Amino acid sequence: MAAATCSADALATMFGGNTTNAMGAASLICDQLNSVATRFTDTTYAVDSTYLLFSAYLVFSMQLGFAMLCAGSVRAKNTMNIMLTNVLDAAAGGLFYYLFGFAFAFGTPSNGFIGKHNFALKDIPSSDFDYSYFLYQWAFAIAAAGITSGSIAERTQFVAYLIYSAFLTGFVYPVVSHWFWSVDGWASASNLDDLFLGSGVIDFAGSGVVHMVGGIAGLYGALIEGPRIGRFDHTGRSVALRGHSASLVVLGTFLLWFGWYGFNPGSFTKILSPYESGNYYGQWSAVGRTAVTTTLAGCTAALTTLFGKRMISGHWNVTDVCNGLLGGFAAITAGCSVVDPWAAIICGFVAACVLTGCNMLAEKFKYDDPLEAAQLHGGCGAWGIIFTALFARKKYVNEVYPGKPDRPYGLFMGGGGKLLAAHVIQILVIFGFVSATMGPLFLILRKLKLLRISAEDETAGMDMTRHGGFAYVYHDEGSDDPKLVGGGLPMRKIEPASSATLP
Repeated sequence: MAAATCSADALATMFGGNTTNAMGAASLICDQLNSVATRFTDTTYAVDSTYLLFSAYLVFSMQLGFAMLCAGSVRAKNTMNIMLTNVLDAAAGGLFYYLFGFAFAFGTPSNGFIGKHNFALKDIPSSDFDYSYFLYQWAFAIAAAGITSGSIAERTQFVAYLIYSAFLTGFVYPVVSHWFWSVDGWASASNLDDLFLGSGVIDFAGSGVVHMVGGIAGLYGALIEGPRIGRFDHTGRSVALRGHSASLVVLGTFLLWFGWYGFNPGSFTKILSPYESGNYYGQWSAVGRTAVTTTLAGCTAALTTLFGKRMISGHWNVTDVCNGLLGGFAAITAGCSVVDPWAAIICGFVAACVLTGCNMLAEKFKYDDPLEAAQLHGGCGAWGIIFTALFARKKYVNEVYPGKPDRPYGLFMGGGGKLLAAHVIQILVIFGFVSATMGPLFLILRKLKLLRISAEDETAGMDMTRHGGFAYVYHDEGSDDPKLVGGGLPMRKIEPASSATLP
C-alpha cells in the first residue's frame, strides 16, 4: 500500500500573502503528515507479517495432527516408529528447505521451471520476502512429506524415510510449487507477463502442489514396497489391519481441521488489503469466506462418508468419517478463495465419493496404504483442481488475482474452458514429474535394500526391533515379574533381522 506524501513547496503556495513564514508552516505540517503516513505503512507491514506468522504456526500445528492421525491408524507395535518419522519430517525438511527448497521454489528472478536465488536464505529479508514467508512455506513443504509417510507406514526402513523426506522437501515439492506459485512459474496465476493459456493455474492453497505431490509420492512408495504382511490372504481377500486407537485418529483429525484455517485462509499471506478503500468489504472478507468454504466442504464430505459407509458396510465408522472429512478439506484447498459457500458443499460431496471409489479400486488391485493417503490426498486433490476450474467465480478471481480483469474463470460460471484446460494440464504434469522423480528414488532404495524391513522385523513390530521398545508402558517397574507385559506377553529384546525386500 503506497504511503501518502506531503510536499512543503506545494503546500506553501496555498498560504495567503499574510503568512509570515509560509514555507516553515508548510514544512511543519508536512513533517507531521508524513510521520503519520509512515506509521500507517509500518502498521500495515506489522499486521500482515503477524497474520502470516500466525498462519504459519497453524499450518505447523498440522504436524501434530499428522502424528496423532498416523499413530492411531497403525498397529500399536509400530507407534514409536511412525511418531519418530513425523518428527524427522519436520526436522530434516527444515534444513533441506532452508538450504535448497525455498530457493528452488521462490528464488527470483528465475526461469519458469526452477528458482535460482536465495539459497540458505541469502539476501532475505528483501522487498520480495521476509523470514515469515519462508517459515510459512516450510510448513507447507513438510506437510507434503507427512502425507507420504502415511502411505508407507509399518514396513519401511528408517533410513528410507530420511532420504525420501530430504529429496521431497528439498527438490520435488519446491519445483512443483515454483511452477504454480512463484511469480516466475510457467503456469502461475501470478505470472502476469506470460499467463499460461491466458489464465494460469488457480491452485490457491495446494490441492495439486501439496496434496497431489504428497499423495502420488506415497502411491509409488506403497506400490514399490508392496502390501503389509497379512493385508491380503492367500486367496487375495482383503484383511483389515486396523489401527490401534480411534481416539488418536479423532484427535489428529481435529488438529488437522484447526491447522487448515492457516493452510487455506493463510495462503492470502496478507490481510490488510482493501478492495475498495474505506469499505467494509476487503481481503479480510475474502479470508473469512475462505474459512467458511473450507469448513463447509469438510463437513459435507464427513456426512456423505458417514451415510455412504453405513450403506456399504452397515456400520457407523468414525475412522472412515475422519478420512472423508480430510478428503473434503484436500479437495477445497485449490479453490477455497474463489468459490461460493454453496459450491463448497458440492466439492465436499463429490470428494467423499471420490475417496470411497479410490478405496474400492485400491482394494481391488491389492494396494495397501494404511492412511489412505494416496487415495485421500491424491484422488481428492485432483478432484479439487477440476472443481476449481468449474466453479471459480469471476468476481472472486479478479479480487484474489488482480491485474488482468479479463482472466478466464469457472466453466460452470460462464468463464469458458481455458481454466479447465490449464487445470487438466496441471494434473498431468504433477503426476508425470512426481512419477519421474519419486518412482525411481523408491526403486533405487529397494535395489539397495534400504526400503523395506525384513519379514521378521515387520511381524515383530518396528518399535521393538528398531526403536528399543514399545511406545506404551504395559507393566510397572516394581511388578513381581517385569518380564511380562499386559496379558502375559513376554517382554524381551529383539535384535533387527537383516533387511530383505519382499516380493
